[in-house]
Amino acid sequence: MTDVLWHDLECGGYDLDLPLWRELADREGSPVLDVGAGTGRVALDLARRGHEVVAVDHDPVLLDALADRGAGLAVSVVAADARAFDLGRRFPLVIVPMQTLQLLGGAEGRARSLARVREHLTPGGLLAVALADALECFDEEHDQPPAPDLREVGGVVYASRPVRVRDLGGRAAIDRVRQIVAMDGTLTTVDNVVELDRLAPEELEEEAVAFGLRAEPQRRIPQTLEYVGSTVVMLRG
Repeated sequence: MTDVLWHDLECGGYDLDLPLWRELADREGSPVLDVGAGTGRVALDLARRGHEVVAVDHDPVLLDALADRGAGLAVSVVAADARAFDLGRRFPLVIVPMQTLQLLGGAEGRARSLARVREHLTPGGLLAVALADALECFDEEHDQPPAPDLREVGGVVYASRPVRVRDLGGRAAIDRVRQIVAMDGTLTTVDNVVELDRLAPEELEEEAVAFGLRAEPQRRIPQTLEYVGSTVVMLRG
């Protein structure tokens, strides 16, 4: 329950990329494979618009929430690592939202994931991957951390706020502070860290060539006060 709550709180409200995923699903057709689906922010949106979606994530707890929310929709869930899944079918569109590819442990992990995706693409199918440079989320125009994400559940208040980004060389660490305010006012604070591989869009495009994927024009999702911007790399099978 807590894992689902934090995931929804920190990721569920993001919707700036939804128009792009809708556009691609409408253009490329179904079924759509959503890699790193979490609790279904994108998968459920596409399913509600009439698309068949297969949602893959390594966390079965998040997928259980997705399955419950998707009851009656053409969405199915598969608990699997993005570097090692085998679904026995192919898709005209594979999407990797929310920087999932930057969580796979560098070039070796990306190569394993690209190999699996290539095996699941139909001839001429499209792989669309969202990438973010986390070190750009605080700059001259955005020099203060954003306001915390807040949610109240049963009288308990949950808050999560990104407070800094640390350069780790080939990776960037995003530090968050999670706080829980109980009904009696007791405050619990927990630090949370997410590390992302530094990955330029052009670097991914070069890596994808080895897997028979060719680059198409990139798409851009702008930065806001609350969220870092993303470049969506478009790779055609």
